[in-house]
Parts: sequence; C-alpha cells; structure tokens
Amino acid sequence: MTQAVSEAAAQGDRSENAEYTYGKKRLHEIDRRVRFLRKRLEGMTIVDPLANPARRDLKRIYFGAWVQIESDAGELRWHRIVGPDEFDMDGDYVSMDSPLGRSLLGKRLDDEITIELPGGAATFTVAAISYALKPPECS
Repeated sequence: MTQAVSEAAAQGDRSENAEYTYGKKRLHEIDRRVRFLRKRLEGMTIVDPLANPARRDLKRIYFGAWVQIESDAGELRWHRIVGPDEFDMDGDYVSMDSPLGRSLLGKRLDDEITIELPGGAATFTVAAISYALKPPECS
C-alpha cells in the first residue's frame, strides 16, 4: 500500500490525484486498525481451561466451558463460551457478550434459561458442562 501511495505521489499534483488521496485514506485506516489490535492484545490473557481446576467450581458455567443445552423440542447442542474476538458464526463458539453467552454464565446443570429470539422467546436447559479442550462427543 505504501508503494502504491508513493507511486501516486510521484505523478505530480497531489491535490487532484485521486489515487494518492485514496491511498492515504487507506493507509490511515490500516494504521488505525493496527493501533486498535495492539491495544486489544495488550489487555488479553490466555485462559487455559485445564489449568488449576481447583480454582473454579466445575459444576458452574464460566468462560471457556463447553455447554450442552437442550431445547424444548429435545434437540441437544454443544456451545463453547469464548471472548468476543474468538466467536465463530459457523462453529459452536458463542461470545460471552452474546445473549446466549450472558444467560449461560454462572448457571449450573439442569438450570433453565430463556432467550428472546426474533421468532419469540425460547427456553433451554443446561444438559452438560465440560472444561475439556473439545466437547465430550468430539474427543
């Protein structure tokens, strides 16, 4: 990108040079994003779900847990509670900031949660909790 801006600047009058103007704006966007990511990295901590299990109640849902929930229709599904930067729309990772993630945190086995969905409220039951690296079915 910097090379493209340099080449555009070498073409002459910068006030009427759209390539130069666009290139500079794009460089500023990239710099802003890099600064944002550096600040995010400084505040992050790696959480090892297998480290020192005595420090937490393994019967409660915390960050990093795999949680199996059961819908009213009896459908079972595993979700992992992760940070906002880790969730995956295609996978089973759920952000701790999402409505589902927030409602699961601190719950225990057999607790019920109700979540407002576009089609109306849905109730789920906590069927299993695991702090393994993968949900028990995938091990």
